[in-house]
Amino acid sequence: MRNGRPARVGQYTALLAYLVFLAFPFLWLVSTAFKPPRELGSLHPRWIPEDPTLDNFRQAFDEQPLLHAALNSLLAALAAAVVAVLIATPMAYVVARRRTRLAKAVTGWVVVSQAFPFVLLIIPLFLALKNLRLINSVPGLVLVYVVWALPFALWMLAGYVRAVPPELEEAAAVDGAGRVRTLVSVTAPLLAPGIVATALFAFITAWNEFFFALVLLKTPEKQTLPVVLTHFIGAEGVADLGPLAAAAFLATLPSLVVFAVIQRRITGGMLTGAVKS
Repeated sequence: MRNGRPARVGQYTALLAYLVFLAFPFLWLVSTAFKPPRELGSLHPRWIPEDPTLDNFRQAFDEQPLLHAALNSLLAALAAAVVAVLIATPMAYVVARRRTRLAKAVTGWVVVSQAFPFVLLIIPLFLALKNLRLINSVPGLVLVYVVWALPFALWMLAGYVRAVPPELEEAAAVDGAGRVRTLVSVTAPLLAPGIVATALFAFITAWNEFFFALVLLKTPEKQTLPVVLTHFIGAEGVADLGPLAAAAFLATLPSLVVFAVIQRRITGGMLTGAVKS
């Protein structure tokens, strides 16, 4: 016990330091968003603003169409998450349950696809969307997000499928349940936490994505929120720091809210699925 206590204290200390490291940029962003211009240019900045103000938020909304851009991002992220999960779920079940060459090929495709950088993919994607007449459109951007999120979504869901004991499906079949009934009543409840986690991953990835949206969307009214945030930076690289921090703070809130709401249901879904089984 005595030997284990210092090790445990060291682990908690390291964990606390890691959390502080992760939270530092966000806390500084929140502090900057509420600072007046006088404090933003101070040589001795403070964490807590001496004279907090909402002028940065008002200026941000006056200068850029943040609400419209946020709506574009929300539509693209939600659509990409839903479509990616709908496609990846049956594929993951087949890959996890069928030990065939095709399943191994799909697994290899997942690994290889994650090694390609964005720059190598943008030209063929641009040409493909141009032939489909989906350039400068939100549906075209959604298609790109689905293609980009699908390999990792498939890999995640395949791991959750493998965690479901095949004996549960075999027991349901012995009781007279068909394949579809077994998948709906036995397998699906146990996969619910994995589906939610995968959808959350796809949503956050699409919500924060910048490069594809910058290249594929040309019309200002169709641009997403990450692209609009760059408009607070001038041609000479000088940023309008206060409004930029305010807009960036608002842009991070949806991801935090979605994660806070869903992360409890992930654990709850695991327990519910186990009871139903």
